[in-house]
Amino acid sequence: MNSESNLNLKNSGRAGAKGKELKIEKFKIPHTYVIIAGMIILSFIGTYIIPAGVYERVKDVNSGRMIIAPETFTYVANTPVKFFSFTEHNLFTVLIRGLQATSGIVFFTFLVCGFFNMIQRTGAIDSGIAKVAYLFRNKGMLLIPVVMFVFSIGGVAIGMNTEAIAFVPLGVLLARALGFDAMVGMAMVALGAGVGFVGGFINPFTVGVAHSIAGLPIYSGMGFRVAVYIVLYVATVLYIMRYARKVKENPFSSVVFDLEVKQKSMSNISTDNQEIPDLTFRQKGVLLVMLIGFITLTYGVLKHGWGTEQLISIFMFMGIASSFVAGISPTDSANNFLDGARGVVFGALAVGLARGILVVLEDGQIIDTILFYLSSKISSLPGVISALLMYCVQIITNLFIPSGSGQAATTMPIMAPLGDMIGVSRQTVVLAFQYGDGFTNYINPTAGGLMSYLAISQISYEKWVKWMAPLMGIWLSIGAAAIVIAYFIKTP
Repeated sequence: MNSESNLNLKNSGRAGAKGKELKIEKFKIPHTYVIIAGMIILSFIGTYIIPAGVYERVKDVNSGRMIIAPETFTYVANTPVKFFSFTEHNLFTVLIRGLQATSGIVFFTFLVCGFFNMIQRTGAIDSGIAKVAYLFRNKGMLLIPVVMFVFSIGGVAIGMNTEAIAFVPLGVLLARALGFDAMVGMAMVALGAGVGFVGGFINPFTVGVAHSIAGLPIYSGMGFRVAVYIVLYVATVLYIMRYARKVKENPFSSVVFDLEVKQKSMSNISTDNQEIPDLTFRQKGVLLVMLIGFITLTYGVLKHGWGTEQLISIFMFMGIASSFVAGISPTDSANNFLDGARGVVFGALAVGLARGILVVLEDGQIIDTILFYLSSKISSLPGVISALLMYCVQIITNLFIPSGSGQAATTMPIMAPLGDMIGVSRQTVVLAFQYGDGFTNYINPTAGGLMSYLAISQISYEKWVKWMAPLMGIWLSIGAAAIVIAYFIKTP
């Protein structure tokens, strides 16, 4: 009996009856593109219903950033997005404008995957990971908290988020070699960095900016943030380990089982000691090239704040040098690059399509109106309820402004003085921003980093949402509890 038959049999057993199978199918999560297109259409309709409005922006003397002047909101003439036009931007130009706005991340995804495939085709990575997997064949679960901790420290210290994308392919390969799936591999890297970024008690791009704008000592209240970070880290590790154990015991339970069946036929990695190939001299040379590349990459990010351009250049070096060291011809190397880039077309295009949501909202000038409306509602409710509503406002705002520092510059000039008026400390206001901004980056389709993670790991957005939804509920609950506690203890 083949794998597909086994899967059908398993699904049939779970459903128990044809009627129940049909019911399950009826509530199937729509395709990623359908979800994003639906959000674009809702945003398009919103530009006709929601009045257009704008805040004036001024330069903050402390941070040097352009921030909102809270008392300057005014309604302006409506600029609804046209359905179609021969001379102006319209609904049908959204995709290309979204791709233009996210061209850096889109090309980063294509190029990194292409160059990484050049390295993988040398066979050095497969052989190296096979040996690691064999050494940890009975202790694979231990690698999950270790890998996550390493990346979480990056999130804490330097706000690592999109920078971790480069390590996803290695995470996926290692997870598969240990008997897990791509979901575990991506989650170890992405959510490891994510926990550090969200709980980042010294994250310069969120906490640092928010403290500066709110007029608080930079990184004050660190002890409380450290405690929340530990809770988030432990909860996330346990969630991933629980899922990994289920997949290890029953591969059919994998949310991405169809992807694993496809990839298994292409993999050369085995944890059977008899099948592990010895590393050749050339493969050792490839691993040396990779080591030099990743050390350089890490140093550049930590010491010089490297961005996507520099990261791509490092992967280009590793791809070309690895092919040369492995003795692969230029023509085969080029084909290997194209094969790797071809595999992420679906996800890379999703990044641009998702950005179309923001394009529509910006054209319709309704982002500031939504923010003004939400903040005005908070002022009428005193106490801890107001603090929690601030948290909710930041969660909603993150759909429209997925940039952490951008959201801080937009919302903190409004929320900080509003907190003073209703008795919510500015430290609690910053916490509401920190957690409201951070958590939903890992389920928000407008977050380019998430869509790139999914593109590189070849996991569809709808499957990610299915897997991530319970953990997102846990995260949001921890965030709400932290804000309530901070409100009552008056975190300094």
